[in-house]
Amino acid sequence: MKKFLLVFAILFLLPATGFAQQSYLEVTAPGNRQLQLAIAAPVALSGGPHADIARELTGVLQFDMTLAGPFSVMPLPTAPGTEGIRPGEFSFAPWKAAGADLLIKSGYTVSGTTLTVEFRLYDVLRGTEVTAKRYAGTEHDVRKIAHSFSDEIMRAMTGEAGPFSGKVAFVSTVTGNKELYLMDYDGHNVQRLTGNGSINLDPDFSPSGRELIYTSYKKHNPDLYRRELFTGAEARISHSRGINVTGAWAPDGNRIALARSVSGISQIYVIDKNGKQLARLTHSGAIDISPAWSPDGSKIAFVSDRYGKPQIFIMNADGSGVHRLTYKGNYNVTPRWSPKGDRIAYCRREGGGFQIHTISPDGTGDTELTSAGSNEHPRWSPDGRYIIFSSNRTGRDAIYVMRADGTGEVRVSRGKRSDSHPVWSPHW
Repeated sequence: MKKFLLVFAILFLLPATGFAQQSYLEVTAPGNRQLQLAIAAPVALSGGPHADIARELTGVLQFDMTLAGPFSVMPLPTAPGTEGIRPGEFSFAPWKAAGADLLIKSGYTVSGTTLTVEFRLYDVLRGTEVTAKRYAGTEHDVRKIAHSFSDEIMRAMTGEAGPFSGKVAFVSTVTGNKELYLMDYDGHNVQRLTGNGSINLDPDFSPSGRELIYTSYKKHNPDLYRRELFTGAEARISHSRGINVTGAWAPDGNRIALARSVSGISQIYVIDKNGKQLARLTHSGAIDISPAWSPDGSKIAFVSDRYGKPQIFIMNADGSGVHRLTYKGNYNVTPRWSPKGDRIAYCRREGGGFQIHTISPDGTGDTELTSAGSNEHPRWSPDGRYIIFSSNRTGRDAIYVMRADGTGEVRVSRGKRSDSHPVWSPHW
């Protein structure tokens, strides 16, 4: 478990430069056309070639950059396969002739059990280096290494790192029960977290990414648990008779909002991470559920049927100032605030299923993002650029990722059973 989760060591950091994406677009992409990104085949910097390593590095970069949005990943043009990767070791001419704006060059070295990978991102038209990084780990870390450089590409181009090296916790029925699993955001490196043979639901990462809360029926009641990812240690932190569900970490990492039905009807409560200092926030006499904190911790969105049908509401973090957010549709559920605070994702029942929408916290700009199948449990990437969710569009629930505007949908889970309830880890 520790080897799977721990971030590998960065042994050496090469000098790097960066620039804002908008400045680059103005200079090299007239009319704000999509940037053309070329990914050169990775080369062995010493020793013999390792085709499997080169293939993995290329595949991860292609997947990440295709999802990224600002780039169109172009086919590899005909070019010498033994070119160097550092400035002065290769010609930009074939890349420029092929129409590339940006170029990723990479090389690797395998020494015993250590894998070292060097990446360089170039501005083809200027003939200059944008950023360069060197990472070290083992051959088992090759995908993690490539995802990490994808994050750095986004940092160099936009000023904010990408989310591609993050993990996703989710629920799967691969064993016949609903157990918790962890995987890379693109569906690789799956590992089971629970094995209690019961129903486990609604995982949520702590702000540090080192803990999860989730609801489990393993003691025959839907209780809320906190689990440390690195040790596997667990604590039952809310176990009142009735439901203890839809737990959500506060941004401060010390408080947790959840729905409890200790009074007979589900209401929103806040507890500390140890299950103490219980405070009831809603007193509606209706069903209140699915709390979601704003990024600054000052407000909570939640679901209530106090006007007859489930709708999204917002209140202050102390329970005051409750006001209704959604008015369209008669069944709106599972809100989640974006990390930047400018949008709230939620699901609306339409026809025979649910579709994902986003809306501004002031109630304007309600936008439908999905249309195929029934789509549920939207959760934001830590940078707010992407949304991960589950959909039954192919006959059973699977996990998908899309850009925050609804474009670029791609299936990432590869399970043979139902996969659902995804949540993306914070930046590690």
